[in-house]
Amino acid sequence: MELVVDAGDVSLPATLDVPVDGPTRGAIVVLHGSGEPRRSYFLYEHLARVFPATGVAVLRFDRRPRERGDVPYAVQADDALAAVAQVRRHVGDVPVGLWAWSQGAWPASAVAARRPELISFLVLVAGSGVSPAAQMRYGTAQQLLLNGYASAELADLTRLRETLENVVRGHIDRTTAQAVIDGYADRPWFPLAYVPRDLDDHPGTWADMDHDPEAVIAQVRCPTLLFYGEADEWTPADDSIAVWRRAAATDDLTVHRLAGCTHLPTAGGAEALESISSDYRSTMLTWVQQRIRR
Repeated sequence: MELVVDAGDVSLPATLDVPVDGPTRGAIVVLHGSGEPRRSYFLYEHLARVFPATGVAVLRFDRRPRERGDVPYAVQADDALAAVAQVRRHVGDVPVGLWAWSQGAWPASAVAARRPELISFLVLVAGSGVSPAAQMRYGTAQQLLLNGYASAELADLTRLRETLENVVRGHIDRTTAQAVIDGYADRPWFPLAYVPRDLDDHPGTWADMDHDPEAVIAQVRCPTLLFYGEADEWTPADDSIAVWRRAAATDDLTVHRLAGCTHLPTAGGAEALESISSDYRSTMLTWVQQRIRR
């Protein structure tokens, strides 16, 4: 079913897949990773393929366009609430959960914390329990290590990332920061640092850079399932799991590590439906069905 999510100042194209045989016993709203805002992305499509057969509807929608930089997490959370309202209009008063990948875990957790009466469960894939700034420091360091660089290059990367963070925070001026970037821009590893070559082309703000997920996680009371690939190259899984176990208010927290998977729940990080981990699929379906029955 093609429809739209009324997010106030914008209408977001959406697709709702419902069970064909039997009643709808629950529903899932899908939230996006940073670089994959379209509802057609294979990870989101996979949910629409596997859940309706178990009696669970799936609502996918296109994330609102970026104006400059990322869509603020608070705005993403509001859009998620609008999507929840839309799915309830179609499927009625059934348990509704949020599924989120990577960046989407931050707004998903915020919605669950803010509106516990609306969200029955969370399924978070590669969600970070540390700030976006800390995640990017970890992720870019992993990119260098995976490409054969060593401690000297990692030290340079740390200085470069800290320079970008400090200019965005307003702690140093852009001329000083640009000089540091100029000093590293010809290094072969520079593209792996995810630092803009020219700050004139950079928006200069990142409101959520120092977002503290632990304070939000401390308010999450619904059942929560966390997936992490054993070779996740972007999210510090061990640190994130420690935050959830230390801070989460829920007494129903499940952590599942996926062998052979990276930041994606797929074999070797492949972006293809046929590569999606069977362990991920079966664990998720069983866990969600059990929570809906409760």
